[in-house]
Amino acid sequence: MDLLQLRYFQTVARFEHISRAAEELGIAQPSLSRTIARLEAELGSPLFERRGRGIRLNEYGAKFLRHVDRTLSELDDGIRSVREAGDLGLGRLAIACETLLTITTVLGGFRTVQPRADVRLYQSNAEEMHRQLRVGEVDFCVASQPLSGPHLESAELVREEVLLAVPRGHRLDGRESVTIPELADEPFVTTRKGHWQRALLDRLFAAEGLTPLLSCEGDEPGASQILISAGLGIGLIPAMSREAGTGTRVPVAWVHLEAPACHRILTLVWRRDAYLSEAALKFREFITTGPFMAHRLPTPPGPGTQHPPDSPPDSPPDSPPDSSAGPAAAAG
Repeated sequence: MDLLQLRYFQTVARFEHISRAAEELGIAQPSLSRTIARLEAELGSPLFERRGRGIRLNEYGAKFLRHVDRTLSELDDGIRSVREAGDLGLGRLAIACETLLTITTVLGGFRTVQPRADVRLYQSNAEEMHRQLRVGEVDFCVASQPLSGPHLESAELVREEVLLAVPRGHRLDGRESVTIPELADEPFVTTRKGHWQRALLDRLFAAEGLTPLLSCEGDEPGASQILISAGLGIGLIPAMSREAGTGTRVPVAWVHLEAPACHRILTLVWRRDAYLSEAALKFREFITTGPFMAHRLPTPPGPGTQHPPDSPPDSPPDSPPDSSAGPAAAAG
């Protein structure tokens, strides 16, 4: 058994599809199939169930994968730590988020004070975030849904109301609040299952014994307000979008929902036993100190102005959010 076999197995387990895994790895499909067959022969047990052209991880494969993920993650952490020890930069910082707009402003401020950080971003749903943390693909997830596990830690970034956004001129434009039953026949713009907006929408309607009517399902939560503004339906949007002034650029009307627990909790999640680069450690400190909504893109310095590399952003941590902060907080 060698390292290459384990990496090949991990990729096949991720895709549960030989052709896609071979394409990802850049090798021929027959070669990958033979490698998996040799691994299974060495272990003395099949790791996948074959179903026609498809495969599925069986109970032995799932058990083996947990150990492989842990082993390869430890190895990759060791490689990173050695490489970064001789690096003049701060090392890699990898972050996953359901919509990149949620974290754009924060990252803009962080890169200004830590320009040597190597930042990489991924857009992922909750299920993919779990996998990325497990295998060490990312250092942090900025999640709007609970990510739990014995090896995970988290810090709450913001707890905010979720509002109903409706197109201008809609029958609810001008209403202060509305109940879920009043929305039974309204078409909703939302995300596919797996994203926080859809999970919240389904839960609110299920509490009333109803099923929401959907006009649009997508994979980009940040596009919801644009689609609502165009008249394609109504939808759930976090309050930070209104506070950031997105309604002036993508006009919608905001209505409060009379429903219990109609809020979003944004958390920073990381693996407790994972190696964190200096960049990752500095980012965790940066994002967890001070109110999340106080972060904004810094004003470009004037001629001759210089900021020391570790100086804080222009605005103090407790300053109110600026409506000119751009779309970074929109529809996160």
